[in-house]
Amino acid sequence: MTPFQEEEIKHQRDQAFRELSVLYEVSCAMRTTLHLNNILYIILTGVTSHSGLGYNRAILYLKNPNTRCLECKMAIGPESGEDANTIWTSLEASRQKLDDLISSENVTLTMTESKFFHRFKDLTFPLDPTAPYLLSQAFHRGASWYLTKNDIAQFQNDPLLQAFQTQELIIMPLKAKDNVNGLIIADNIYTQKPITDDDIRIFTMLANQAGLAIENSNLYEMIVQKSQTDPITQLWNHGYFQDTLSTLFKKAEENQTPLSLALMDLDDFKKLNDTYGHQSGDQVLREIGEILKELSREHDVICRYGGEEFAMILDASDKKQSYEIAERLRVKIEQKQWKLPNNFKMTVSIGVASFPDDAKDKEELIAKADRAMYIAKFSGKNQTCISESPF
Repeated sequence: MTPFQEEEIKHQRDQAFRELSVLYEVSCAMRTTLHLNNILYIILTGVTSHSGLGYNRAILYLKNPNTRCLECKMAIGPESGEDANTIWTSLEASRQKLDDLISSENVTLTMTESKFFHRFKDLTFPLDPTAPYLLSQAFHRGASWYLTKNDIAQFQNDPLLQAFQTQELIIMPLKAKDNVNGLIIADNIYTQKPITDDDIRIFTMLANQAGLAIENSNLYEMIVQKSQTDPITQLWNHGYFQDTLSTLFKKAEENQTPLSLALMDLDDFKKLNDTYGHQSGDQVLREIGEILKELSREHDVICRYGGEEFAMILDASDKKQSYEIAERLRVKIEQKQWKLPNNFKMTVSIGVASFPDDAKDKEELIAKADRAMYIAKFSGKNQTCISESPF
């Protein structure tokens, strides 16, 4: 065997060892969690880290079956060559491995503060195979797509490429059971390292693992959501209410921001059930749920508290704001033309309490809102009362 052949065998052995090490580390990391954002961060860290595949930048898009679009879920990469050098110098000095780079804090920072991610987070692309967009076409190819400068020139007006200025890139499908559920776009804009056949081969192996991990995560989150959802109204259930209120109360304490709770009870609901049957009652519950979703704000949390009671957690809302929101709901329900026998009218009694005015902990906030609701109910119904009692 010649020295050249020996060197070639050694190179192939080292290459195989590196590939197996990367795949093993990423696979082990993905098995530590079922939460989708954590999975996506592990995948992109594996694609971009010096101890992973080492691409300079990577963007991950997932299919949304409801909107029939590809949506950007995460992106990792420096904003400039200077940023890249700073990051890589720091990583090299610290000798961090993949496990060191993965943390919930990093996931949050990437989702909230990464300028690179915010370039793409609102860019969506239809799944229509006839759409002229790069990612729409890549999705339906179902295989890795390596694009050179000349290939990219054919899509020079593509919105993604307008934001992702590059002269060479690779688009890798994320598959589960031969179905594409997303795409990763990666390049080496700063190092200008060519993307080789070996690079594409190991990237494909990593993407195959990633596609299955994403599918498992989606199934897990679907099961979790189902366990936290009321089957009649499709609102969050009581368990979710308790967990979320604990989280938001802690945040309000730490940030010294207001937090309000509105509890509402359907007036004469037992009479409705007893007179016209539970099917009519269930229909009313569903329609009340729709009204609550329609009039709530994006960051409000709407729950079926139990029986004929509903809860609305109003984050960063003081007592005055929360009273106004509750009153709009009450009036909307009062004025609705209910399709019930004998023109049966539905109304609600609502109680509102706020932190820090009325309560020093979560349990007291619930108790004060509950007491205000019963005052509303037993002093005439169809009204909103606010908690005014001291600690």
